[in-house]
Amino acid sequence: MSRKTVEKSLHSYVKDELIKDIQNGTYPIKSQLPTEANLCDRFGVSRTTIRNALQQLVTEGYIERIQGKGTFVANQRVRQTLSSTEGNYSEQLQLQGKKPKIKVIDLSVVPSDSFLASVLNIEENEPVNKLERVRFANEEPLQYEIAYLPWRLTNSLNKEGCETSLYMLLKEQFQLSIGRTEEHLHIILANETVAEKLNLPLHAPCIQIKTHAYLKDGTKIEYSVAYFHGEKASFTIERNYQ
Repeated sequence: MSRKTVEKSLHSYVKDELIKDIQNGTYPIKSQLPTEANLCDRFGVSRTTIRNALQQLVTEGYIERIQGKGTFVANQRVRQTLSSTEGNYSEQLQLQGKKPKIKVIDLSVVPSDSFLASVLNIEENEPVNKLERVRFANEEPLQYEIAYLPWRLTNSLNKEGCETSLYMLLKEQFQLSIGRTEEHLHIILANETVAEKLNLPLHAPCIQIKTHAYLKDGTKIEYSVAYFHGEKASFTIERNYQ
């Protein structure tokens, strides 16, 4: 086994052991981790190995480094699945022991421009419901979303109803069942609006997901753009191969 392979194996081992310590409460959320020197003594490895392991934990959102203070256990990212529609936002958060909340910032009717007419397969200037919402986990903003829906299909949409699952609302109030969605994920830098809504520094990295939703008969029902807090959200994609 090469020296490089050994180094990789060691820092992966250290990382996995520290994750176990975080998950079993040895190091609770917001607690400070031991110094690099102490971790070197504990695991019997070099400082380079420890630094590599810690950097990977930072990247994966388990810990955060505060300049001049040290390394601390971060709030765990909210996990969401992109593989299926089972379990809405509130259910997924509750299963992770977090308190969900959806706040409607604005619900208004606007005329579709050429872009919205194209993505929603409607006529230009046709009225569209524009819905802006922020989703919270334990009172902290996690997601800012702008959704557009054809007004002719959702003309009695109201703010109160939109503070729950939108797709469930469409099914129960309008008898519109989602057949499929197409989702496109990008990493972007937060502009002023996104930074304000998610309580992020300007130009901080965040996750953008553009969603195209279709009814079971193929009718386009929604186009939305959602921005997720880069340090608080993570996604799981599951593929099954037969």
